[in-house]
Amino acid sequence: MSVDVTVIDGLEYDADPVVRDGERVLEAFGLAECELSVLLCDDATIHPLNLDWRGKDRPTDVLSFSQCAARPEPGASEMLGDVIISLETATAQAESRGHPLAHEVRVLLVHGICHLLGYDHERDDEAEVMEARERELLVGLGWR
Repeated sequence: MSVDVTVIDGLEYDADPVVRDGERVLEAFGLAECELSVLLCDDATIHPLNLDWRGKDRPTDVLSFSQCAARPEPGASEMLGDVIISLETATAQAESRGHPLAHEVRVLLVHGICHLLGYDHERDDEAEVMEARERELLVGLGWR
């Protein structure tokens, strides 16, 4: 299993918990042999990506870019894709929600991985399924 976390220059963040959380989420999906790339960045980095890929001219909290044509089967060993998290937006969200930044990053990581695996909360028929799966994963990571 390989979870590679990069923090862009100029930002300070302990990547080790993100690696551990990513590994545990992949294990929960039966994808312990898959690879995942995570980029922790700022709004200036994520904003143009959100514009180019989603047509939204603003920063966002998390983006996911899948490398899989279909949801991998448990036991697969392939590159899942990339999860990009804006620490700047995550910090603002954590403050408004009254919890630590590490908790917000964990929520965004789980959300991003679920998107990589084909979950889509923007479809009415899948929103509840995705939310339930995210809650289950977060509880498994120690979320209160």
